[in-house]
Amino acid sequence: MPPPLDPQRIYRIDRPEPVLLWLYVLRSLTSLVFFPLVLVPLVFRYITLQYRFDDESIRKSYGLIFKHQDLVQYARIQDLHLSRGLLERWLGLGTIQVQTAAGSATAEVTIEGLSNFEEIRDFLYTKMRGARFGEEETAHPPAAEPADDVVHLLTEIRDEIRQLREARP
Repeated sequence: MPPPLDPQRIYRIDRPEPVLLWLYVLRSLTSLVFFPLVLVPLVFRYITLQYRFDDESIRKSYGLIFKHQDLVQYARIQDLHLSRGLLERWLGLGTIQVQTAAGSATAEVTIEGLSNFEEIRDFLYTKMRGARFGEEETAHPPAAEPADDVVHLLTEIRDEIRQLREARP
């Protein structure tokens, strides 16, 4: 059985792992002559890349001149995909693609450059299902106990309706 998820650990994530920069360098090397032209935007992306996980949503932002900001609420998440290419596996990284029902073929948010990608994926699955941490999931949620005031008020209304019916000729 896997250890219980610690949401506070996920909430503290705000930057990718430093090894993501090496992944960008290795990917840029495949462009041979255009290496500097490919690497420079990726370096700026790495420097400005930030994540924020909170109780309601995921936020991702990056960019220096053209700022990109993505926000996905957990309730909108439809599916999660975990991908790890050869270089990512070698460097111990993974990429989580978060998809919503927005109708686009690509992921709404891509979370890249994190080494605890499986823990984050499990956290997101738990959040999108609406479960609470530390509680056992059950097939049927427990029925809510009605408040005493509501029960008392409904009982009074019932009794008054009965009295009105009995008082009718």
